Amino acid sequence: MAMRPQSMMGQHMMQPPSHHMGSMPGSNVSASGLPVQFIPLCRYEDSQAIRAVAFHPSGRHFVIGTNSKQMLLCKYPDIRKINLSQRSIPFNPEILLTRPKQHRGSVYCCGFNPTGELLATGSNDKTIRLMAFHADECKIGAEMELTMHDGTVRELIFMEDSINRSKAMVSGGAGNCHICLTDCTTGQTFKDFTGHTAPILGLYTWGGCSFASCSADKSIRFWDLRAANAVNVILPNAKTSNSPVTSVCVDPHGKLLISGHEDASVMLYDINGGRVVQIFRPHGDEVRTVRFSNAAYYLLSGSYDKRVVITDMRGDLTLPLMYLPVAEHNDKIIQCRWHPHDFTFLSTSADRTAVLWSLPLSHANS
Repeated sequence: MAMRPQSMMGQHMMQPPSHHMGSMPGSNVSASGLPVQFIPLCRYEDSQAIRAVAFHPSGRHFVIGTNSKQMLLCKYPDIRKINLSQRSIPFNPEILLTRPKQHRGSVYCCGFNPTGELLATGSNDKTIRLMAFHADECKIGAEMELTMHDGTVRELIFMEDSINRSKAMVSGGAGNCHICLTDCTTGQTFKDFTGHTAPILGLYTWGGCSFASCSADKSIRFWDLRAANAVNVILPNAKTSNSPVTSVCVDPHGKLLISGHEDASVMLYDINGGRVVQIFRPHGDEVRTVRFSNAAYYLLSGSYDKRVVITDMRGDLTLPLMYLPVAEHNDKIIQCRWHPHDFTFLSTSADRTAVLWSLPLSHANS
């Protein structure tokens, strides 16, 4: 695969832009160079909807959080030992650890810290469970129940303070809509970020002290751990999406923000230039999740239209973008997450399943 252009704007695509491409017979890429239909490699089905999923940074495990209040830790299969070209029926994941009463309510979010030593889950029971995780034995160590939120905890992320060698967690959701910064060692919340006026639906960090939040109040806010208030705010106006923001992600260089919206739109925002690059609609219903692939070549998005779409991010982002539906559930899609190394992803759905998807022939680089 070609090396990523240094700038994501101003580079022309190698293929003519179009909005929907057919596949090439006998190939696992479309005529545009985009991957085509992924296959469901493994599939977990629960008694209720599944909202939350996250990969361990090593890629060897993934965690599932369900509406039935449970958390499962699963082993990521070695896709190099599986004949992907002949798989038609997904197998059950190897479950290494089950916690049937992880919360008193639905698990809305989950995540590992960058070193993989911590795992946290958030719930509509208004609590966060912060746990030490021992990856080699796949065991939970010491844990704390945190009660700083007064509403559903919708999202959480971990921040690493390399200077002070400390670990912090950022979390947000409904209730008073504050974003809480919590010391992972003591479990004490030592800072509140205020400004959102409706539930926080997404949080994202791209390293250092910076993170972004998005909300049902239709705004996106940029934060710095060292600052008391938001360092930048994207408010709804004629040039931006005038719709609740459900998910955000930022490319690894901190230059481009992508946001998903309730009105089925996806917005590309140039952070340094402070401008909207474009808004497009790859879905037919509310977009619930957006995530860059590892090298930011592709954008993964999931929607209430039951589809997962991949958009090509390798060319001139001011031109019409090429995108392709690559996977589908039987009900609304809630979350999608890329594997940290392989070109595979997990999706969760109201159809009560979490599915690991792979190309029929594995691609190592994304």
